[in-house]
Amino acid sequence: MDDPETLSAPDPQTVGGTLARAAREYAGREALIYDGRRATYAQLFEEVIERARGLIGLGVRPGDHVGVLMPNCWDYVVLYYAISLVSARSVLLNARYRPDDLAYVIPKARLRFLFVGGHAWRHCDYRPMLASVFPELAEGGKATGAPDLEQVIELGDERPGAWLNEAALDAVARSVTRAQVLERAAAVKPQDIGLMIFSSGTTSRPKACMLTHLSLCQTGAAMAERFRFTSEDKVWDPLPLFHMSTILPLAGCRATGACFMGMGHFDADSAMRLLIAEQPTVHYAGFPTIVGALVTHPDFARYEQSRLRINHVVGPPDLLRRYAKDFPEAVPVNSYGLTEATGVPCYSDLDDPQELLFETNGRVFDGMEVRVVDAAGEPVPDGVPGEICLRGYAIFAGYYDDAEATAAAVTPEGWLHTGDRGRIGPGGRVIYDGRVKDMLKIGGENVAAVELESFLMTHPAVKMAQVIGVPDDRLMEVAAAYIEVTPGGAVSEEELVRHCIGRIASYKIPRYVRFVTEWPMSATKVQKFELRENFAPTGKIDVAAMAKGA
Repeated sequence: MDDPETLSAPDPQTVGGTLARAAREYAGREALIYDGRRATYAQLFEEVIERARGLIGLGVRPGDHVGVLMPNCWDYVVLYYAISLVSARSVLLNARYRPDDLAYVIPKARLRFLFVGGHAWRHCDYRPMLASVFPELAEGGKATGAPDLEQVIELGDERPGAWLNEAALDAVARSVTRAQVLERAAAVKPQDIGLMIFSSGTTSRPKACMLTHLSLCQTGAAMAERFRFTSEDKVWDPLPLFHMSTILPLAGCRATGACFMGMGHFDADSAMRLLIAEQPTVHYAGFPTIVGALVTHPDFARYEQSRLRINHVVGPPDLLRRYAKDFPEAVPVNSYGLTEATGVPCYSDLDDPQELLFETNGRVFDGMEVRVVDAAGEPVPDGVPGEICLRGYAIFAGYYDDAEATAAAVTPEGWLHTGDRGRIGPGGRVIYDGRVKDMLKIGGENVAAVELESFLMTHPAVKMAQVIGVPDDRLMEVAAAYIEVTPGGAVSEEELVRHCIGRIASYKIPRYVRFVTEWPMSATKVQKFELRENFAPTGKIDVAAMAKGA
């Protein structure tokens, strides 16, 4: 007799479907390691089923927008999979958002449910943040500023509160059967939107990128193929779960039965203990901030690297060469990507000569196309710089509720204008040279300069603000703010930074402030390249110290 679960199995080109398949084919293989907890694929799938029962019992419908505002944790991974399984859309919110950010993204995404993580409330308490933006929520009422939001649910927080908690979710789950979950999962189509992540553009506010189940699964499988993942692999990835730099490796692991190993919060001491104990085969640390903290740690010499075969990190060639010496047996993999292209559709090949590993960002996946165009949108020859454009299955489904921005980003022929400057190098490899758009990339996070400028100008003494990105040893790039004060007004560097602390994400806060009375102008615009050319890295502000003393 046929297995009823096999007959109702979800489509393998959906997020839930890939997890269900992995639970069958790699049932006893380890799937997830997170802050001391471990599970095989079979065990993880059962936990996801239980959480999905709670979602259906709560009233989550197909197509609903379900927000996740949590620090990295075990519950985050389970919840993401469960939302996908019940045919809803996961809206992963940046865990470092502050009240000003939340006031925009929650109503913009039209969230019907919002899951809040209290796992690290002593360090980051979302309760007062949400209450300051939507005061009615503190009383368990409906937020007038977010009319679509029907319910807030807290996980990982034992404090009494006005919102539903895990016990309430478990209670409503009892009315839902496993068969109902599988029936819902079987109805999910690969072309359905499975994920929404906010990505800053050149406008004053971030836009919600919509990604289909199909693009998530195909791109994950392509990544796994490029990295040659097998069920023997253990992938260490300490990056945020609200970012494609974790969602994509999770997809690659599901596709091949590899184990994903994350961290609730990265710190060098905990990371070194974990790496020494677990001996992963793949590092997906991504950014020099993290790798630099490892290689300078006093216990780094004790790290047995015999199983490590890949070290993924992006950065300038000289820095990559230096890190390659610290991990001599691992292939130093580089990459290029953006959320609008399902994270990273371009990686180095493991067999690339070392100089190409350092000097290029690799090749796009099979089935993807890349070209570089000039200011008129015409393709340029290989080696000539211009704007990088991408086309193929990894391209996002558009910006939610913003057809105009989508049309501006993607041509009728399907080419995504990335806003990034680059060239086509040897063998069709991409060489990333920076941004065409007025963007900053702070610690791996895209931030629109105009977003920061708009916020800085909410200070009553600021007449005009212009923000540029400047190099930083730890975050790769940080914000430097040029400020023109209103006539008769007064504001100091410290006052301006304190205006930002607690109101915008800490990584966005300018580390340098310069006061000006005149601007280098073209006919109508400030010439930011002159601000960059004349910038001197003096007077850096210690934002962390100021925040502690606030």
